[in-house]
Amino acid sequence: MRRVKILVVGRVQGVYFRYFTQNKAKELGVLGSVRNLDNGRVEIIAEADRATLEKFIRWCHKGPVTARVDSVEISELERDEPLTAFVRS
Repeated sequence: MRRVKILVVGRVQGVYFRYFTQNKAKELGVLGSVRNLDNGRVEIIAEADRATLEKFIRWCHKGPVTARVDSVEISELERDEPLTAFVRS
């Protein structure tokens, strides 16, 4: 299992990005969370096996058709507290 923080930059707020991200995560079996940041980015914490996480990250580079993703930044995180679902805040 691998846990990452994904920062998505572009037109990603006000376009249902969080909603579609949560749906994709549930479809793939990814655990974590998604939230809007004050700077206009979307932050995603995601945990899954490597292959599943790579599929999810590829989706984050495109996002839903309502969004425009300019860039995606990924950083590795320690797996400290266990995650049990994928939540949207």
